[in-house]
Amino acid sequence: MSFRKIFLLLLLAVVFGTTGCFFPSIDKEKIISGPAIGIIEIKGIIEDSKNILKNLKKFSSDTNIKGILVRVDSPGGTVGPTQEIYSEIRKISKKKKVYVSIGNVAASGGYYIASAGDRIFANPGSITGSIGVIMQTVNVEQLVKFMKIDVETIKSGKYKDMGTPFKELTPEEREMLLGVTKDIHNQFIEDVARARKIGVEKVREIADGRIMTGLAAKEYGLVDEIGSIEDATEMLWKDLDMSGDPKTAYPRRQSPSFFKELMDSLSEDVEQRLGIQKRGLSFWFLSPFGTDIR
Repeated sequence: MSFRKIFLLLLLAVVFGTTGCFFPSIDKEKIISGPAIGIIEIKGIIEDSKNILKNLKKFSSDTNIKGILVRVDSPGGTVGPTQEIYSEIRKISKKKKVYVSIGNVAASGGYYIASAGDRIFANPGSITGSIGVIMQTVNVEQLVKFMKIDVETIKSGKYKDMGTPFKELTPEEREMLLGVTKDIHNQFIEDVARARKIGVEKVREIADGRIMTGLAAKEYGLVDEIGSIEDATEMLWKDLDMSGDPKTAYPRRQSPSFFKELMDSLSEDVEQRLGIQKRGLSFWFLSPFGTDIR
Protein backbone atom coordinates (compact mmCIF):
# COMPACT_ATOMS: atom_id res chain seq x y z
CA MET A 1 0.00 0.00 0.00
CA SER A 2 1.52 3.33 -1.06
CA PHE A 3 1.72 6.27 1.31
CA ARG A 4 -0.54 8.24 -1.06
CA LYS A 5 -3.22 5.57 -0.72
CA ILE A 6 -2.77 5.51 3.02
CA PHE A 7 -3.26 9.29 3.14
CA LEU A 8 -6.45 9.12 1.06
CA LEU A 9 -7.92 6.34 3.20
CA LEU A 10 -7.04 8.24 6.35
CA LEU A 11 -8.74 11.37 5.00
CA LEU A 12 -11.90 9.42 4.15
CA ALA A 13 -11.93 7.84 7.59
CA VAL A 14 -11.71 11.22 9.29
CA VAL A 15 -14.48 12.69 7.14
CA PHE A 16 -16.95 9.79 7.40
CA GLY A 17 -15.86 7.61 10.30
CA THR A 18 -15.98 10.29 12.98
CA THR A 19 -19.64 11.05 12.26
CA GLY A 20 -20.63 7.70 13.74
CA CYS A 21 -23.55 7.35 11.31
CA PHE A 22 -21.72 5.87 8.36
CA PHE A 23 -19.70 3.33 10.32
CA PRO A 24 -21.53 2.73 13.60
CA SER A 25 -20.52 0.14 16.14
CA ILE A 26 -22.52 -3.09 15.98
CA ASP A 27 -24.11 -4.65 19.05
CA LYS A 28 -22.86 -8.21 19.50
CA GLU A 29 -25.57 -9.09 22.00
CA LYS A 30 -28.84 -7.52 23.06
CA ILE A 31 -30.26 -7.63 26.55
CA ILE A 32 -33.34 -9.85 26.65
CA SER A 33 -36.69 -8.19 27.38
CA GLY A 34 -38.66 -9.15 30.47
CA PRO A 35 -37.44 -10.57 33.80
CA ALA A 36 -33.98 -12.12 33.58
CA ILE A 37 -30.79 -12.90 35.44
CA GLY A 38 -27.91 -10.64 34.50
CA ILE A 39 -24.66 -12.55 33.96
CA ILE A 40 -21.34 -10.77 34.30
CA GLU A 41 -18.11 -12.55 33.44
CA ILE A 42 -14.80 -11.76 35.12
CA LYS A 43 -12.00 -13.46 33.24
CA GLY A 44 -8.21 -13.38 33.36
CA ILE A 45 -5.91 -11.11 35.33
CA ILE A 46 -7.78 -8.32 37.13
CA GLU A 47 -6.03 -5.10 36.16
CA ASP A 48 -8.91 -2.69 35.62
CA SER A 49 -12.41 -2.51 37.09
CA LYS A 50 -14.00 0.13 34.85
CA ASN A 51 -16.08 -2.09 32.55
CA ILE A 52 -17.03 -4.56 35.26
CA LEU A 53 -18.25 -1.78 37.56
CA LYS A 54 -20.16 -0.23 34.66
CA ASN A 55 -21.96 -3.50 33.92
CA LEU A 56 -22.68 -4.19 37.59
CA LYS A 57 -24.24 -0.76 38.04
CA LYS A 58 -26.25 -1.11 34.83
CA PHE A 59 -27.72 -4.43 35.91
CA SER A 60 -28.30 -3.07 39.40
CA SER A 61 -30.53 -0.27 38.07
CA ASP A 62 -32.25 -2.33 35.36
CA THR A 63 -35.73 -3.29 36.58
CA ASN A 64 -35.82 -6.28 34.21
CA ILE A 65 -32.75 -7.76 35.87
CA LYS A 66 -34.07 -9.48 38.96
CA GLY A 67 -30.77 -10.97 40.12
CA ILE A 68 -27.12 -11.04 39.09
CA LEU A 69 -24.82 -14.00 38.54
CA VAL A 70 -21.11 -13.23 38.51
CA ARG A 71 -19.02 -15.84 36.71
CA VAL A 72 -15.43 -15.71 37.96
CA ASP A 73 -12.55 -17.35 36.11
CA SER A 74 -9.52 -15.43 37.32
CA PRO A 75 -6.26 -16.15 39.19
CA GLY A 76 -6.30 -12.69 40.74
CA GLY A 77 -4.82 -9.31 39.95
CA THR A 78 -4.04 -5.88 41.32
CA VAL A 79 -5.37 -4.75 44.68
CA GLY A 80 -7.31 -1.56 43.87
CA PRO A 81 -9.59 -2.90 41.09
CA THR A 82 -10.20 -6.12 43.04
CA GLN A 83 -11.38 -4.22 46.11
CA GLU A 84 -13.55 -1.91 43.98
CA ILE A 85 -15.38 -4.84 42.41
CA TYR A 86 -15.77 -6.54 45.81
CA SER A 87 -17.28 -3.36 47.30
CA GLU A 88 -19.68 -2.86 44.39
CA ILE A 89 -20.99 -6.42 44.63
CA ARG A 90 -21.50 -6.00 48.37
CA LYS A 91 -23.40 -2.77 47.76
CA ILE A 92 -25.65 -4.28 45.07
CA SER A 93 -26.40 -7.37 47.17
CA LYS A 94 -28.32 -5.14 49.59
CA LYS A 95 -31.05 -4.68 46.98
CA LYS A 96 -30.60 -7.60 44.57
CA LYS A 97 -29.41 -11.15 44.99
CA VAL A 98 -25.89 -11.66 43.66
CA TYR A 99 -24.73 -15.25 43.23
CA VAL A 100 -21.25 -16.28 42.13
CA SER A 101 -20.18 -19.18 39.95
CA ILE A 102 -16.52 -20.22 40.02
CA GLY A 103 -15.25 -21.62 36.75
CA ASN A 104 -11.81 -23.15 36.33
CA VAL A 105 -10.17 -20.87 38.89
CA ALA A 106 -11.08 -18.10 41.31
CA ALA A 107 -7.94 -17.78 43.37
CA SER A 108 -6.64 -14.91 45.47
CA GLY A 109 -8.13 -11.72 43.97
CA GLY A 110 -10.55 -13.93 42.04
CA TYR A 111 -11.77 -15.41 45.32
CA TYR A 112 -11.71 -11.97 46.98
CA ILE A 113 -14.37 -10.91 44.46
CA ALA A 114 -16.28 -14.20 44.68
CA SER A 115 -16.54 -13.92 48.47
CA ALA A 116 -18.72 -10.81 48.08
CA GLY A 117 -21.60 -12.81 46.60
CA ASP A 118 -24.64 -13.95 48.56
CA ARG A 119 -24.04 -17.53 47.50
CA ILE A 120 -20.99 -19.15 45.91
CA PHE A 121 -21.02 -22.15 43.57
CA ALA A 122 -17.88 -24.03 42.54
CA ASN A 123 -17.14 -27.14 40.54
CA PRO A 124 -15.59 -30.01 42.55
CA GLY A 125 -12.24 -29.45 40.84
CA SER A 126 -12.31 -25.67 40.63
CA ILE A 127 -9.15 -24.08 42.03
CA THR A 128 -9.81 -21.42 44.62
CA GLY A 129 -8.50 -19.99 47.89
CA SER A 130 -4.96 -18.56 47.78
CA ILE A 131 -5.86 -15.87 50.29
CA GLY A 132 -2.65 -13.89 50.29
CA VAL A 133 -0.72 -10.94 48.90
CA ILE A 134 2.53 -10.84 46.94
CA MET A 135 4.86 -7.96 46.17
CA GLN A 136 7.84 -8.50 43.89
CA THR A 137 10.79 -6.47 42.67
CA VAL A 138 13.76 -7.32 40.46
CA ASN A 139 17.34 -6.51 41.44
CA VAL A 140 19.67 -6.02 38.45
CA GLU A 141 22.35 -4.18 40.40
CA GLN A 142 25.07 -6.78 39.69
CA LEU A 143 24.15 -6.93 36.01
CA VAL A 144 24.41 -3.16 35.71
CA LYS A 145 27.84 -3.22 37.35
CA PHE A 146 28.98 -6.01 35.04
CA MET A 147 27.94 -3.98 32.01
CA LYS A 148 29.68 -0.93 33.51
CA ILE A 149 26.56 1.19 33.40
CA ASP A 150 26.21 4.10 35.80
CA VAL A 151 22.76 4.76 37.24
CA GLU A 152 22.21 8.14 38.82
CA THR A 153 19.18 8.65 41.05
CA ILE A 154 17.85 12.08 41.97
CA LYS A 155 15.11 11.81 44.56
CA SER A 156 13.10 14.08 46.80
CA GLY A 157 12.89 11.74 49.76
CA LYS A 158 14.77 8.96 51.50
CA TYR A 159 12.41 6.21 50.35
CA LYS A 160 11.42 7.51 46.90
CA ASP A 161 13.55 4.93 45.08
CA MET A 162 12.52 2.07 47.34
CA GLY A 163 12.09 -1.03 45.23
CA THR A 164 14.13 0.22 42.29
CA PRO A 165 15.78 -2.67 40.40
CA PHE A 166 19.12 -0.86 40.49
CA LYS A 167 19.86 -1.43 44.15
CA GLU A 168 19.22 -3.97 46.88
CA LEU A 169 16.53 -3.29 49.44
CA THR A 170 17.82 -2.13 52.80
CA PRO A 171 16.58 -3.98 55.91
CA GLU A 172 14.51 -0.92 56.80
CA GLU A 173 12.94 -0.77 53.34
CA ARG A 174 12.23 -4.50 53.37
CA GLU A 175 10.47 -4.18 56.72
CA MET A 176 8.44 -1.24 55.46
CA LEU A 177 7.25 -3.13 52.36
CA LEU A 178 6.47 -6.17 54.49
CA GLY A 179 4.27 -3.92 56.63
CA VAL A 180 2.33 -2.76 53.56
CA THR A 181 1.88 -6.38 52.44
CA LYS A 182 0.64 -7.45 55.89
CA ASP A 183 -1.80 -4.53 56.00
CA ILE A 184 -3.37 -5.49 52.65
CA HIS A 185 -3.39 -9.15 53.71
CA ASN A 186 -5.36 -8.25 56.84
CA GLN A 187 -7.84 -6.29 54.72
CA PHE A 188 -8.28 -9.37 52.54
CA ILE A 189 -8.88 -11.63 55.54
CA GLU A 190 -11.32 -9.25 57.20
CA ASP A 191 -13.32 -8.70 54.00
CA VAL A 192 -13.66 -12.44 53.39
CA ALA A 193 -14.65 -13.03 57.01
CA ARG A 194 -17.24 -10.24 56.87
CA ALA A 195 -18.78 -11.34 53.58
CA ARG A 196 -18.77 -15.06 54.39
CA LYS A 197 -19.85 -14.52 58.01
CA ILE A 198 -16.87 -16.55 59.24
CA GLY A 199 -14.69 -15.70 62.21
CA VAL A 200 -11.58 -13.69 61.30
CA GLU A 201 -9.29 -16.16 63.07
CA LYS A 202 -10.84 -19.09 61.22
CA VAL A 203 -10.11 -17.39 57.90
CA ARG A 204 -6.61 -16.46 59.07
CA GLU A 205 -5.82 -20.15 59.66
CA ILE A 206 -6.11 -20.86 55.93
CA ALA A 207 -4.99 -17.44 54.67
CA ASP A 208 -1.42 -18.55 53.98
CA GLY A 209 -1.67 -18.50 50.19
CA ARG A 210 -2.71 -22.15 49.87
CA ILE A 211 -4.94 -23.15 46.97
CA MET A 212 -7.70 -25.72 47.27
CA THR A 213 -10.36 -27.47 45.24
CA GLY A 214 -14.01 -26.52 45.25
CA LEU A 215 -14.76 -29.51 47.47
CA ALA A 216 -12.14 -28.48 50.05
CA ALA A 217 -13.32 -24.86 49.93
CA LYS A 218 -16.84 -26.00 50.81
CA GLU A 219 -15.48 -27.82 53.85
CA TYR A 220 -13.77 -24.61 55.00
CA GLY A 221 -16.90 -22.54 54.40
CA LEU A 222 -15.43 -20.56 51.53
CA VAL A 223 -17.99 -22.02 49.08
CA ASP A 224 -21.70 -22.74 49.60
CA GLU A 225 -22.59 -25.22 46.86
CA ILE A 226 -20.86 -27.65 44.55
CA GLY A 227 -22.33 -27.09 41.11
CA SER A 228 -21.98 -25.65 37.63
CA ILE A 229 -22.97 -22.28 36.27
CA GLU A 230 -26.24 -23.86 35.16
CA ASP A 231 -26.90 -25.04 38.72
CA ALA A 232 -26.18 -21.54 40.03
CA THR A 233 -28.49 -19.97 37.45
CA GLU A 234 -31.33 -22.36 38.22
CA MET A 235 -31.06 -21.89 41.98
CA LEU A 236 -30.92 -18.10 41.67
CA TRP A 237 -33.99 -18.15 39.40
CA LYS A 238 -35.80 -20.33 41.92
CA ASP A 239 -34.74 -18.16 44.87
CA LEU A 240 -36.09 -15.13 43.01
CA ASP A 241 -39.49 -16.90 42.97
CA MET A 242 -39.51 -16.97 39.18
CA SER A 243 -41.35 -19.68 37.25
CA GLY A 244 -40.40 -21.47 34.07
CA ASP A 245 -36.92 -21.83 32.64
CA PRO A 246 -34.33 -19.24 33.68
CA LYS A 247 -33.81 -16.34 31.30
CA THR A 248 -30.39 -14.74 31.19
CA ALA A 249 -28.98 -11.48 29.88
CA TYR A 250 -25.43 -10.39 29.15
CA PRO A 251 -24.05 -6.84 28.95
CA ARG A 252 -24.03 -5.39 25.45
CA ARG A 253 -20.74 -5.78 23.69
CA GLN A 254 -19.85 -3.58 20.77
CA SER A 255 -17.52 -4.42 17.93
CA PRO A 256 -14.91 -1.80 17.01
CA SER A 257 -16.14 0.79 14.52
CA PHE A 258 -14.95 0.78 10.93
CA PHE A 259 -12.95 3.91 11.71
CA LYS A 260 -11.04 2.26 14.55
CA GLU A 261 -10.37 -0.91 12.53
CA LEU A 262 -9.12 1.17 9.60
CA MET A 263 -6.82 3.22 11.83
CA ASP A 264 -5.39 0.07 13.41
CA SER A 265 -4.79 -1.44 9.98
CA LEU A 266 -3.10 1.71 8.69
CA SER A 267 -0.96 1.93 11.79
CA GLU A 268 0.27 -1.64 11.35
CA ASP A 269 1.00 -1.04 7.66
CA VAL A 270 3.07 2.07 8.36
CA GLU A 271 4.97 0.32 11.16
CA GLN A 272 5.85 -2.57 8.85
CA ARG A 273 7.07 -0.22 6.12
CA LEU A 274 9.18 1.82 8.49
CA GLY A 275 10.42 -1.20 10.39
CA ILE A 276 8.91 0.04 13.65
CA GLN A 277 8.51 -2.50 16.44
CA LYS A 278 6.06 -1.96 19.25
CA ARG A 279 7.70 -1.73 22.64
CA GLY A 280 6.05 -1.43 26.00
CA LEU A 281 6.96 1.56 28.16
CA SER A 282 6.69 1.72 31.94
CA PHE A 283 6.56 4.86 34.00
CA TRP A 284 7.17 4.58 37.74
CA PHE A 285 5.26 7.31 39.46
CA LEU A 286 4.56 6.18 42.99
CA SER A 287 6.65 3.02 43.05
CA PRO A 288 8.53 0.78 40.64
CA PHE A 289 6.59 -2.35 41.55
CA GLY A 290 3.03 -3.61 41.54
CA THR A 291 1.16 -5.11 44.45
CA ASP A 292 -0.98 -8.00 43.28
CA ILE A 293 -3.50 -10.14 45.06
CA ARG A 294 -2.52 -13.36 43.37
